[in-house]
Amino acid sequence: MPDSRVTVRLSGELKSALDAAASTTGRSPSEIVRVALTHHLRKRPSRRTCLDVAKGLGVIGIAKDLPPDLSTNPKYFEGFGES
Repeated sequence: MPDSRVTVRLSGELKSALDAAASTTGRSPSEIVRVALTHHLRKRPSRRTCLDVAKGLGVIGIAKDLPPDLSTNPKYFEGFGES
């Protein structure tokens, strides 16, 4: 798969810093941006599901003496939603 091109706007100060970093490291500005972006995205917390959040809050399994398949077994849904 070929690389994609992305255009970004930089302040003059940031562009100067990028050019200086490229000059002192011998790397291209594009390579410096790719490395920085990769590092930034890896540090971001991963997306959590509702189940992950519920587990983190400790609300999973707080109801006692209920069947373990309560939310998945159709027999427990008989009459559900009926008035």
